[in-house]
Amino acid sequence: MPILLRTDMPKSLSEYAAWLDDRKLLWPAAPKVTPVKATPSLKPLGGIKAVTWNVYGTLLSIADGRLMHQHPQQIRMQVALEKTIQEFKMWNSMSRKPGAPWEYMLSQYNRLIEDRQLAGSPGVGELVEVDSADVWNKVIERLGRKEYQYDEEFYGDVPDLAEKTAYFFHSCLQGIGAYAQVLDTLRAVSNAGLKQSLLGDGQCFTPVQLHRALQKQGQLASIGELLTPGCTILSYQTGTRQPSKLLFETALQRFDDQGVSPGEILHVGSRLRDELGPAKSLGLRTALYAGDKASLQCDAVDLQDPAFRPDRLLTELGQVRQIVGIG
Repeated sequence: MPILLRTDMPKSLSEYAAWLDDRKLLWPAAPKVTPVKATPSLKPLGGIKAVTWNVYGTLLSIADGRLMHQHPQQIRMQVALEKTIQEFKMWNSMSRKPGAPWEYMLSQYNRLIEDRQLAGSPGVGELVEVDSADVWNKVIERLGRKEYQYDEEFYGDVPDLAEKTAYFFHSCLQGIGAYAQVLDTLRAVSNAGLKQSLLGDGQCFTPVQLHRALQKQGQLASIGELLTPGCTILSYQTGTRQPSKLLFETALQRFDDQGVSPGEILHVGSRLRDELGPAKSLGLRTALYAGDKASLQCDAVDLQDPAFRPDRLLTELGQVRQIVGIG
Protein backbone atom coordinates (compact mmCIF):
# COMPACT_ATOMS: atom_id res chain seq x y z
CA MET A 1 0.00 0.00 0.00
CA PRO A 2 1.11 3.64 -0.43
CA ILE A 3 3.25 5.22 2.28
CA LEU A 4 1.21 8.02 3.88
CA LEU A 5 2.65 11.39 4.90
CA ARG A 6 0.55 13.19 7.54
CA THR A 7 0.22 16.97 7.51
CA ASP A 8 -3.35 18.25 7.94
CA MET A 9 -7.06 17.32 8.07
CA PRO A 10 -8.42 15.56 4.96
CA LYS A 11 -10.34 17.72 2.50
CA SER A 12 -13.69 16.62 1.13
CA LEU A 13 -14.00 16.38 -2.63
CA SER A 14 -15.88 19.68 -2.66
CA GLU A 15 -13.20 21.37 -0.53
CA TYR A 16 -10.50 19.94 -2.75
CA ALA A 17 -12.21 21.34 -5.86
CA ALA A 18 -12.41 24.77 -4.20
CA TRP A 19 -8.72 24.52 -3.28
CA LEU A 20 -7.87 23.79 -6.92
CA ASP A 21 -9.90 26.82 -8.01
CA ASP A 22 -7.94 29.01 -5.61
CA ARG A 23 -4.74 27.91 -7.36
CA LYS A 24 -5.96 29.44 -10.63
CA LEU A 25 -4.96 26.42 -12.68
CA LEU A 26 -5.54 26.41 -16.42
CA TRP A 27 -8.38 24.07 -17.39
CA PRO A 28 -9.80 23.37 -20.85
CA ALA A 29 -12.29 26.09 -21.75
CA ALA A 30 -16.01 25.44 -21.61
CA PRO A 31 -17.37 24.93 -25.14
CA LYS A 32 -19.15 27.71 -26.94
CA VAL A 33 -22.91 27.21 -26.92
CA THR A 34 -24.47 27.20 -30.39
CA PRO A 35 -28.26 27.83 -30.33
CA VAL A 36 -30.62 25.48 -32.13
CA LYS A 37 -33.37 26.66 -34.47
CA ALA A 38 -36.39 25.15 -32.75
CA THR A 39 -39.84 26.20 -31.61
CA PRO A 40 -40.44 25.58 -27.89
CA SER A 41 -43.50 23.73 -26.66
CA LEU A 42 -44.33 25.08 -23.21
CA LYS A 43 -47.95 24.28 -22.41
CA PRO A 44 -48.16 23.56 -18.66
CA LEU A 45 -48.23 19.92 -17.59
CA GLY A 46 -50.59 19.29 -14.70
CA GLY A 47 -49.71 17.19 -11.67
CA ILE A 48 -45.91 17.46 -11.80
CA LYS A 49 -44.39 16.93 -8.35
CA ALA A 50 -40.74 16.37 -9.28
CA VAL A 51 -38.20 17.39 -11.91
CA THR A 52 -35.17 15.26 -12.80
CA TRP A 53 -32.28 16.58 -14.82
CA ASN A 54 -29.61 14.99 -16.94
CA VAL A 55 -26.39 16.84 -16.12
CA TYR A 56 -23.96 16.79 -19.05
CA GLY A 57 -25.47 18.44 -22.11
CA THR A 58 -28.50 19.70 -20.18
CA LEU A 59 -27.30 21.57 -17.08
CA LEU A 60 -23.61 21.59 -17.99
CA SER A 61 -22.17 22.25 -21.42
CA ILE A 62 -19.22 19.94 -21.94
CA ALA A 63 -16.62 19.67 -24.67
CA ASP A 64 -17.59 16.87 -27.08
CA GLY A 65 -21.21 16.85 -25.83
CA ARG A 66 -20.89 14.17 -23.12
CA LEU A 67 -18.55 12.94 -20.41
CA MET A 68 -15.80 10.66 -21.73
CA HIS A 69 -13.38 8.21 -20.10
CA GLN A 70 -11.26 7.85 -23.23
CA HIS A 71 -10.95 10.70 -25.69
CA PRO A 72 -10.45 9.83 -29.37
CA GLN A 73 -7.86 12.63 -29.70
CA GLN A 74 -4.70 11.17 -28.18
CA ILE A 75 -3.23 14.61 -27.51
CA ARG A 76 -6.12 15.30 -25.12
CA MET A 77 -5.38 12.07 -23.23
CA GLN A 78 -1.68 12.90 -23.19
CA VAL A 79 -2.17 16.34 -21.67
CA ALA A 80 -4.67 15.12 -19.06
CA LEU A 81 -2.45 12.21 -18.00
CA GLU A 82 0.74 14.30 -17.92
CA LYS A 83 -0.93 16.85 -15.66
CA THR A 84 -2.36 14.14 -13.42
CA ILE A 85 0.99 12.34 -13.07
CA GLN A 86 2.67 15.63 -12.19
CA GLU A 87 -0.07 16.84 -9.82
CA PHE A 88 -0.07 13.67 -7.73
CA LYS A 89 3.68 13.01 -8.05
CA MET A 90 3.17 9.53 -9.44
CA TRP A 91 6.21 9.17 -11.67
CA ASN A 92 8.69 8.04 -8.98
CA SER A 93 6.50 5.00 -8.27
CA MET A 94 5.78 4.09 -11.89
CA SER A 95 7.55 1.25 -13.70
CA ARG A 96 10.57 2.41 -15.66
CA LYS A 97 9.70 1.24 -19.13
CA PRO A 98 10.67 2.75 -22.50
CA GLY A 99 8.58 5.71 -23.56
CA ALA A 100 7.07 8.76 -21.89
CA PRO A 101 5.38 8.37 -18.48
CA TRP A 102 1.98 9.28 -19.91
CA GLU A 103 2.24 6.50 -22.49
CA TYR A 104 2.80 3.90 -19.79
CA MET A 105 -0.03 5.35 -17.71
CA LEU A 106 -2.32 5.38 -20.76
CA SER A 107 -1.75 1.67 -21.37
CA GLN A 108 -2.56 0.92 -17.72
CA TYR A 109 -5.59 3.19 -17.75
CA ASN A 110 -7.02 1.77 -20.98
CA ARG A 111 -6.57 -1.79 -19.75
CA LEU A 112 -8.43 -1.03 -16.53
CA ILE A 113 -11.28 0.61 -18.47
CA GLU A 114 -11.53 -2.39 -20.81
CA ASP A 115 -11.48 -4.88 -17.92
CA ARG A 116 -14.43 -3.15 -16.31
CA GLN A 117 -16.34 -2.95 -19.56
CA LEU A 118 -15.81 -6.66 -20.17
CA ALA A 119 -17.01 -7.50 -16.66
CA GLY A 120 -20.56 -7.01 -17.88
CA SER A 121 -23.58 -4.95 -16.88
CA PRO A 122 -25.86 -5.62 -13.91
CA GLY A 123 -28.87 -5.22 -16.21
CA VAL A 124 -29.81 -7.33 -19.24
CA GLY A 125 -29.17 -5.39 -22.43
CA GLU A 126 -27.71 -2.43 -20.51
CA LEU A 127 -24.51 -0.62 -21.51
CA VAL A 128 -21.73 -0.79 -18.95
CA GLU A 129 -20.69 2.35 -17.12
CA VAL A 130 -17.21 2.55 -15.63
CA ASP A 131 -16.65 4.13 -12.22
CA SER A 132 -13.76 6.52 -12.83
CA ALA A 133 -12.80 6.63 -9.14
CA ASP A 134 -12.60 2.82 -9.11
CA VAL A 135 -10.15 2.93 -12.04
CA TRP A 136 -7.90 5.45 -10.30
CA ASN A 137 -8.19 3.49 -7.04
CA LYS A 138 -6.62 0.53 -8.85
CA VAL A 139 -3.91 2.73 -10.37
CA ILE A 140 -2.99 4.06 -6.91
CA GLU A 141 -2.96 0.55 -5.42
CA ARG A 142 -0.46 -0.51 -8.09
CA LEU A 143 1.68 2.55 -7.40
CA GLY A 144 1.63 1.56 -3.73
CA ARG A 145 3.61 -1.55 -4.55
CA LYS A 146 6.51 0.77 -5.35
CA GLU A 147 6.15 2.83 -2.16
CA TYR A 148 4.02 5.60 -3.57
CA GLN A 149 3.77 8.44 -1.03
CA TYR A 150 0.97 10.95 -0.59
CA ASP A 151 -0.49 13.17 2.12
CA GLU A 152 -3.27 11.17 3.76
CA GLU A 153 -4.43 13.99 6.03
CA PHE A 154 -4.90 16.25 3.01
CA TYR A 155 -6.30 13.75 0.48
CA GLY A 156 -7.81 11.14 2.81
CA ASP A 157 -7.52 7.36 2.37
CA VAL A 158 -6.89 5.66 -0.97
CA PRO A 159 -10.56 5.72 -2.13
CA ASP A 160 -10.74 9.43 -1.21
CA LEU A 161 -7.55 10.12 -3.15
CA ALA A 162 -8.94 8.17 -6.11
CA GLU A 163 -12.04 10.39 -6.20
CA LYS A 164 -9.89 13.51 -6.19
CA THR A 165 -7.63 12.09 -8.89
CA ALA A 166 -10.67 11.26 -11.04
CA TYR A 167 -11.98 14.80 -10.59
CA PHE A 168 -8.60 16.32 -11.53
CA PHE A 169 -8.09 14.05 -14.55
CA HIS A 170 -11.53 14.70 -16.02
CA SER A 171 -11.19 18.44 -15.36
CA CYS A 172 -8.03 18.31 -17.49
CA LEU A 173 -9.69 16.21 -20.19
CA GLN A 174 -12.91 18.13 -20.95
CA GLY A 175 -13.96 21.73 -20.36
CA ILE A 176 -17.35 22.35 -18.77
CA GLY A 177 -19.60 25.29 -17.95
CA ALA A 178 -23.15 25.82 -16.73
CA TYR A 179 -25.74 26.76 -19.33
CA ALA A 180 -27.55 30.05 -18.88
CA GLN A 181 -30.29 30.23 -16.22
CA VAL A 182 -29.35 26.93 -14.54
CA LEU A 183 -28.97 28.23 -10.99
CA ASP A 184 -32.09 30.40 -11.14
CA THR A 185 -34.11 27.55 -12.63
CA LEU A 186 -33.02 24.96 -10.08
CA ARG A 187 -33.74 27.43 -7.29
CA ALA A 188 -37.19 28.20 -8.68
CA VAL A 189 -38.09 24.50 -8.84
CA SER A 190 -36.80 23.90 -5.31
CA ASN A 191 -38.49 27.01 -3.88
CA ALA A 192 -41.80 25.94 -5.42
CA GLY A 193 -41.72 22.85 -3.23
CA LEU A 194 -41.16 20.38 -6.07
CA LYS A 195 -38.78 17.50 -5.56
CA GLN A 196 -35.68 17.64 -7.73
CA SER A 197 -32.73 15.42 -8.58
CA LEU A 198 -29.94 14.65 -11.02
CA LEU A 199 -30.57 11.57 -13.15
CA GLY A 200 -28.35 10.26 -15.94
CA ASP A 201 -24.73 9.67 -16.87
CA GLY A 202 -22.31 10.91 -14.24
CA GLN A 203 -19.51 10.14 -11.82
CA CYS A 204 -18.87 10.70 -8.12
CA PHE A 205 -17.47 14.15 -8.94
CA THR A 206 -20.41 15.23 -11.12
CA PRO A 207 -22.32 17.07 -8.33
CA VAL A 208 -19.07 18.86 -7.43
CA GLN A 209 -18.50 19.93 -11.03
CA LEU A 210 -22.07 21.21 -11.17
CA HIS A 211 -21.68 23.08 -7.88
CA ARG A 212 -18.44 24.77 -8.97
CA ALA A 213 -20.04 25.82 -12.28
CA LEU A 214 -23.19 27.16 -10.60
CA GLN A 215 -21.17 29.29 -8.19
CA LYS A 216 -20.21 31.39 -11.21
CA GLN A 217 -23.92 32.25 -11.59
CA GLY A 218 -24.50 33.18 -7.95
CA GLN A 219 -23.93 32.20 -4.34
CA LEU A 220 -24.60 28.56 -3.53
CA ALA A 221 -23.23 26.97 -0.39
CA SER A 222 -24.05 23.39 -1.45
CA ILE A 223 -25.71 21.66 -4.40
CA GLY A 224 -27.65 19.76 -1.75
CA GLU A 225 -29.68 22.91 -1.09
CA LEU A 226 -31.42 22.39 -4.42
CA LEU A 227 -31.82 18.59 -4.54
CA THR A 228 -34.11 16.15 -2.77
CA PRO A 229 -31.99 13.92 -0.50
CA GLY A 230 -31.52 10.37 -1.73
CA CYS A 231 -33.11 10.86 -5.15
CA THR A 232 -30.07 11.66 -7.31
CA ILE A 233 -29.02 8.61 -9.35
CA LEU A 234 -25.96 8.73 -11.60
CA SER A 235 -24.63 6.04 -13.92
CA TYR A 236 -21.53 5.20 -11.88
CA GLN A 237 -23.85 4.08 -9.05
CA THR A 238 -25.85 1.59 -11.14
CA GLY A 239 -22.97 0.50 -13.40
CA THR A 240 -25.07 1.25 -16.48
CA ARG A 241 -25.03 4.21 -18.83
CA GLN A 242 -27.61 5.71 -21.13
CA PRO A 243 -29.74 4.41 -22.67
CA SER A 244 -30.50 2.63 -19.41
CA LYS A 245 -33.85 1.68 -17.91
CA LEU A 246 -32.06 0.60 -14.74
CA LEU A 247 -31.02 4.21 -14.08
CA PHE A 248 -34.63 5.32 -14.17
CA GLU A 249 -36.00 2.29 -12.34
CA THR A 250 -33.58 2.94 -9.48
CA ALA A 251 -34.64 6.59 -9.32
CA LEU A 252 -38.32 5.65 -9.46
CA GLN A 253 -37.88 3.46 -6.40
CA ARG A 254 -36.48 6.45 -4.52
CA PHE A 255 -39.31 8.73 -5.63
CA ASP A 256 -41.89 6.08 -4.80
CA ASP A 257 -40.59 6.17 -1.23
CA GLN A 258 -41.34 9.91 -1.34
CA GLY A 259 -44.87 9.32 -2.57
CA VAL A 260 -44.20 10.43 -6.16
CA SER A 261 -45.36 8.26 -9.09
CA PRO A 262 -43.70 8.14 -12.56
CA GLY A 263 -46.42 10.27 -14.20
CA GLU A 264 -45.74 13.03 -11.66
CA ILE A 265 -42.08 13.34 -12.68
CA LEU A 266 -40.77 15.52 -15.51
CA HIS A 267 -37.38 14.41 -16.87
CA VAL A 268 -35.35 16.98 -18.80
CA GLY A 269 -32.57 15.88 -21.15
CA SER A 270 -30.95 16.69 -24.49
CA ARG A 271 -30.69 13.20 -26.03
CA LEU A 272 -34.05 12.01 -27.29
CA ARG A 273 -33.40 8.31 -27.89
CA ASP A 274 -30.82 7.66 -25.13
CA GLU A 275 -32.38 9.73 -22.31
CA LEU A 276 -36.01 10.52 -22.96
CA GLY A 277 -36.83 7.18 -24.59
CA PRO A 278 -36.15 5.06 -21.46
CA ALA A 279 -37.84 7.67 -19.26
CA LYS A 280 -40.95 7.74 -21.42
CA SER A 281 -41.18 3.94 -21.54
CA LEU A 282 -41.40 3.88 -17.74
CA GLY A 283 -44.16 6.48 -17.58
CA LEU A 284 -42.23 9.68 -16.83
CA ARG A 285 -43.18 12.92 -18.56
CA THR A 286 -40.35 14.24 -20.72
CA ALA A 287 -38.97 17.55 -21.95
CA LEU A 288 -36.28 17.79 -24.62
CA TYR A 289 -33.68 20.52 -24.05
CA ALA A 290 -32.84 21.82 -27.52
CA GLY A 291 -30.62 24.72 -26.58
CA ASP A 292 -27.20 23.64 -27.81
CA LYS A 293 -26.24 21.91 -31.07
CA ALA A 294 -23.29 20.18 -29.39
CA SER A 295 -25.42 18.22 -26.94
CA LEU A 296 -28.75 17.87 -28.76
CA GLN A 297 -29.30 14.39 -30.17
CA CYS A 298 -32.57 13.87 -32.02
CA ASP A 299 -33.88 13.53 -35.53
CA ALA A 300 -37.17 14.28 -37.23
CA VAL A 301 -38.22 10.61 -37.37
CA ASP A 302 -37.77 10.09 -33.61
CA LEU A 303 -39.59 13.34 -32.86
CA GLN A 304 -42.69 11.87 -34.52
CA ASP A 305 -42.28 8.41 -32.98
CA PRO A 306 -44.65 7.97 -29.98
CA ALA A 307 -41.96 5.93 -28.22
CA PHE A 308 -39.61 8.92 -28.17
CA ARG A 309 -41.64 12.06 -28.85
CA PRO A 310 -41.18 14.41 -25.88
CA ASP A 311 -44.13 15.92 -24.05
CA ARG A 312 -42.51 19.35 -24.23
CA LEU A 313 -39.52 21.06 -25.88
CA LEU A 314 -37.29 23.72 -24.31
CA THR A 315 -34.88 26.09 -25.98
CA GLU A 316 -33.97 27.77 -22.68
CA LEU A 317 -33.78 26.01 -19.33
CA GLY A 318 -35.81 28.70 -17.58
CA GLN A 319 -38.81 27.65 -19.67
CA VAL A 320 -39.28 24.62 -17.43
CA ARG A 321 -40.94 26.94 -14.91
CA GLN A 322 -43.79 27.57 -17.35
CA ILE A 323 -44.16 23.85 -18.04
CA VAL A 324 -44.48 22.89 -14.36
CA GLY A 325 -46.61 25.93 -13.59
CA ILE A 326 -44.41 27.89 -11.21
CA GLY A 327 -44.23 31.11 -13.20
